[in-house]
Amino acid sequence: MLWGGRFDDKLDNDALRFSSSLSFDINLIEEDILVSKVHSEMLFKIGLITETEFNQIQKGLNQILAEWKDEKWNLKQNEFEDIHSAIESKLTELIGNQAGKLHTGRSRNDQVATDMKLWIRKVLQNIIELLTVTQKVFVTLAEDNVETIIPGYTHLQRAQPVSFAFHLLAYVEMFEADKNRFKNILTEIEECPLGSGALAGSTFSLDRNFTAKKLGFKSPTTNALNSVSDRDYLLDFLNACSIGMMHLSRLAEEIILWSSSEWELISLSDKFTTGSSLMPQKKNPDLAELTRGKTGRVYGNQLSLLTTLKGLPLSYNRDMQEDKEPVFDSFKTYFSSLKIVMMMMQTVKIFKERFLNELQNDFLLATDLADWLVIKGIPFREAHEVVGKLVKYCEDNSKTFGDISLNEMQSINKIFDKSALECLNIKTSLQRKKTYGSPNPKLVKKQIADWKKRFNAK
Repeated sequence: MLWGGRFDDKLDNDALRFSSSLSFDINLIEEDILVSKVHSEMLFKIGLITETEFNQIQKGLNQILAEWKDEKWNLKQNEFEDIHSAIESKLTELIGNQAGKLHTGRSRNDQVATDMKLWIRKVLQNIIELLTVTQKVFVTLAEDNVETIIPGYTHLQRAQPVSFAFHLLAYVEMFEADKNRFKNILTEIEECPLGSGALAGSTFSLDRNFTAKKLGFKSPTTNALNSVSDRDYLLDFLNACSIGMMHLSRLAEEIILWSSSEWELISLSDKFTTGSSLMPQKKNPDLAELTRGKTGRVYGNQLSLLTTLKGLPLSYNRDMQEDKEPVFDSFKTYFSSLKIVMMMMQTVKIFKERFLNELQNDFLLATDLADWLVIKGIPFREAHEVVGKLVKYCEDNSKTFGDISLNEMQSINKIFDKSALECLNIKTSLQRKKTYGSPNPKLVKKQIADWKKRFNAK
């Protein structure tokens, strides 16, 4: 225990197990040891510990980290409150009572706040790198599917034709927005809490600028009270994970649809599908379904921490120990889901001709035909009604745009001529798009080139 002088009895074993955070804040062991090493270096620099004591502490901390990595140090949750007390206990075992000097001028409050910022900084880099890898996979797929026509949907009803490349690039943009959200958090954690103490700083002349610089921060925090109670950056991290999972869940839903017998647009690799215990023919998109399902737990983690913090007075309260589990879990869930989705799409097979004939006989080009009428001078609302009547005529006579003759079109409106029939050619539909941001193949190729240029520049 890091406390106990004013207590007659030791903490009850059940109470210790209930209150211990060791099972999850073990994730902070590397950060905690790093912070302790830098803190001891600062204590030596300002003369609060001797060079011999400094060297003993450094050697002991290095040994603890090595033993943990080599799995020679087995930690038991029923023995320690947290990773900080476990490390100090182990350090005392290795170098004796000199280990107690390491805690000079610091509290677990500022220690854990610093640990968490360092951990978040580390995992943010990992997430941003994986998002970039995922974007590259999608851009590569898009480059190979610029001419692959699929139906675009609104209200889950067929609306207008797009290319599969165009659809994939929409997710590339989503992933870029995710990256920016995570990057923004990096700007929130540029100040170092170490040296804030429990809530009111220290009577020692601690060199907070030294420790901040050594740990890679821009500067020390300015208000000790806020430093130890601030968890806003964790809420932003959980929010970024939630939005990221929402994007993955939407994609997972589409992967499930695309791989169904009704769509037959893609075939997932056997490495990322499962079978049925009853039906031999089944090939189930379970990994996509699990990604969709895990989104709920990430949402729950965000709400959990919001609820924990909403009624807490400043500064530190033990409730705040509950910040770590949801953060660690959301990172693990989001990162693993993103990796699975990336690998699924990396190995997917796409049936490029799947919709070509089917859409030729569909009504997806109704808007193109209405636009043709507008060019001929008819107001759009009138053109909309004319094409609507044409669609109704086709439905009443069991016909499609691919079956209807020019005479039949002219029976609806005399303005129709042979050039109107070109508007009903699915193969040239995308080339007719003119606006920036549309699925015109030239514009899509330009988007792809721009993304590749951006990736190469980083």
